[in-house]
Amino acid sequence: MTENIHSTAIIDPRAIIDPSAVIGAGVTIGPWTMVGADVEIGEGCEIRSHVVLMGPTKIGKNNRIFQFSTVGDDTPDLKYKGEKTELIIGDDNVIREGVTIHRGTIQDCGKTIIGNKNLLMAYVHVGHDSVIGDNCILVNNASLAGHVVVGDWAILSGYTLVHQFCLIGAHSFAGFGCGISKDVPAYVTVSGTPAEAKTINTEGLKRRGFSADSIAAIRRAYKIIYRQNNTVDEALTALVPLIAEFPAVQLMADSLKQSQRGIVR
Repeated sequence: MTENIHSTAIIDPRAIIDPSAVIGAGVTIGPWTMVGADVEIGEGCEIRSHVVLMGPTKIGKNNRIFQFSTVGDDTPDLKYKGEKTELIIGDDNVIREGVTIHRGTIQDCGKTIIGNKNLLMAYVHVGHDSVIGDNCILVNNASLAGHVVVGDWAILSGYTLVHQFCLIGAHSFAGFGCGISKDVPAYVTVSGTPAEAKTINTEGLKRRGFSADSIAAIRRAYKIIYRQNNTVDEALTALVPLIAEFPAVQLMADSLKQSQRGIVR
């Protein structure tokens, strides 16, 4: 054990650990896993066999990373020239088999960021400079291009593909095999390729404790945006009195204001 490895960490002797890696209390690392330079693993993490962790990467507490995942490697983006960029992962995430997560580029903020309590299922890809909030689910083979932002509680079903610089709003839902090339507002359900807005994520909101009145107000907001031939600016104006009565609608309005690529229609 080196001074960077906590005495309670359990590391298989077949694992390869760079001397600069920092490994916290109660961490377990399986056989044939490689932990590279400038990697920090927080307490209670479980790293299975055949995982590749590259740095600079900081991993929080109680994360589980499954076999054959590659986390924190260089991006293949052609503008990346080997600069020192970062990956930051929060706490309580589950990263399943074969997931790939790349670090950022200096052309953006230099960081790829993953929040807390997310589930990334098998073969998910998270591209450079992407930001994932908390409590998100990315189902098998969902892929984020570079610079994608995913809001809290969003769900991307299997084989969803998200174009670079897209914003995926909080509590939104993308159906199986979506091709998303524009921004998805908060609470909205989309499906198809190219993705089209269908309705609001009613079932998800119920599961998360939204009141019936709030859900009804969000549905009214959806109709203002999508069913009344309003432009985004016109919709934002029309939403003002609804927001005053139902603050939950504010999140939807904020996602419209933040949109740079235009919203899914």
